[in-house]
Amino acid sequence: MHQRLCELLPRMRRFARSLTGHPQDADDVVQTAIERALARASQWRPDQALEPWLFGIVRNAWLDEVRARQRRGRVFAPEEEGEAVGHDGVDAHAVVLSVEAAMVRLPEEQRAAVALVLVEGLSYKEAAAALEVPIGTVTSRLARGREALQRMLGDDRE
Repeated sequence: MHQRLCELLPRMRRFARSLTGHPQDADDVVQTAIERALARASQWRPDQALEPWLFGIVRNAWLDEVRARQRRGRVFAPEEEGEAVGHDGVDAHAVVLSVEAAMVRLPEEQRAAVALVLVEGLSYKEAAAALEVPIGTVTSRLARGREALQRMLGDDRE
């Protein structure tokens, strides 16, 4: 399990970044998730896929952080305000930023479904397990998320 956990770190961080929209928050969430996974390693069954279990822990760690921030009443400046400082206007970089910005604007449920299925490549079944929802719910959230991203990014293709 420890070896597989190390192999999945980049994917966990990418998923966390899609949820949080901030690299620093993503790193914190992944660290929390790793700590929880190691502390609860006995809860993982070797006959079940590790990815949905870990992505579920990442998602829950982020939800816990969001709730904690709401309780503390902290306000953070949006990443968009300082992200482009010092960067030249490279088209590819601009596209990445616009996709990231669009992802952040999606509702959390849709953002998580899009990140797990389209970015991380999990099956609908694995994503449903990670999100602790039925497969039909993942399908619905993914469809709505795709439509919303296409509208935000100005893609008229269906």
